Amino acid sequence: MSRITVIGGTGYAGSAIVAEAAARGHQVTALSRSLPESPVPNVAYVQGDATDEATLSAIVEGADVVVGALASRGPLAGTGTFRDVHRTLARLAEAAGVRLFVVGGASSLRPAPGADRFVTDLSDIPPEFHDEVRAGAALIIEDLPATPATLDWVFVSPALRFGAHVPGDRLGRYRLGDDVSVQPEDGGAISAADYALGFVDLIEKNDHHRAQVNLSH
Repeated sequence: MSRITVIGGTGYAGSAIVAEAAARGHQVTALSRSLPESPVPNVAYVQGDATDEATLSAIVEGADVVVGALASRGPLAGTGTFRDVHRTLARLAEAAGVRLFVVGGASSLRPAPGADRFVTDLSDIPPEFHDEVRAGAALIIEDLPATPATLDWVFVSPALRFGAHVPGDRLGRYRLGDDVSVQPEDGGAISAADYALGFVDLIEKNDHHRAQVNLSH
C-alpha cells in the first residue's frame, strides 16, 4: 500500500479521493484549511494553509504520492496564488522523489486530437469563472510541462459538468482518455465517487507519466 497525501482533502474531489484511497487500505493524510465534520476512518487529517511552504514541505515529506486537489477560489482565487502553490508543490515533490497527481479541469481538454483546448473559448462560461478556469488550465498548458524531467506527474481532468452542483451517482465504472475529451460533443459527466475510483486506479497502476488524462462515464 502507498502513503498518499491529499492537499485539499476535504473538498469535493479531494474528499472522494481520500475516501477511495483509504477504503483500499492506503495510508492517507489529508491537508485542509478546516477539519471535516465527518472524518473518514483511518485518515490522518492535518489542518493547515497550502500557501505556506513549510506546511506543504512537512506534508509532502514521507509520502509516496501527493495529490493536489485544490480549487482556484477562496484564499487561492486568482491565477497567481493558485499557480504559485502548485509550482511550490511540484518543486517539493520533485525534491522528495514523490509522484504528483493533480486534479484538473475539463476546460483544459481538447474536443479532438490537435484541436484547441476548450479553454480558448469561454463564451459559454460566466465571466466570473474565467480566471478560475484559466488558472486551472495553465497548470497543464505551461507549469507542469516546464518542471524538471525527474518529476513524475499526472494531470487528471474530469468530464464537463463535474462538481458539487451536479454530484451524480456512483456507477462503479469510468472511461479513461488522454487530453482529448472522451465524449467530444458534450464532455460527458462523472460523479465524484467514480472520478475517485479512476483516480486511485491511476495511482495504483502507475502507467501514466508526465501526462494529462481524463475520466468520464
